[in-house]
Amino acid sequence: MNKKLIKYTFVLLLLTLEACSYKPIYSNNKISFEISDIIFTGEKDINKIIKRKLSLNREEGERNIKVYNLEIDTIKKRIIVSKDSKGDPIKFELIITANYSVYDEGKLILTNKIEKNNIYNNDSDKFKLSQNEQITLENMSEIISDNIISSIININDN
Repeated sequence: MNKKLIKYTFVLLLLTLEACSYKPIYSNNKISFEISDIIFTGEKDINKIIKRKLSLNREEGERNIKVYNLEIDTIKKRIIVSKDSKGDPIKFELIITANYSVYDEGKLILTNKIEKNNIYNNDSDKFKLSQNEQITLENMSEIISDNIISSIININDN
């Protein structure tokens, strides 16, 4: 009985995704813009992740591509959300803010602010806590860079 339920759920999921013509955002690899210069200020770790993610692949020989320049300022805050009776932290909140501007031929065409946050538990093993923070930081930075790419794609479509 349980195997039948799993099979039916899987088939239903497949049909649902096919019916709505699901397509990954960057699946066609035909990105009609290029990011030429990026000026970073703020957190170096976050900026490195965003820079790696913004290195877009475009097809060779493609002409008539819009070229954009970016200025990105990142801020990272780690806040204690709750403490125990001794005053030791129980939960932290990591907040990443990215203010960015998009320029086309020296003209400012878009300014935006993206803020992502995540609450996580403290860990007595400080190495494990540091690793968890780094993984959270990387995931949030990648989401921010995806949002930046999406906003540039929206500019280009209009």
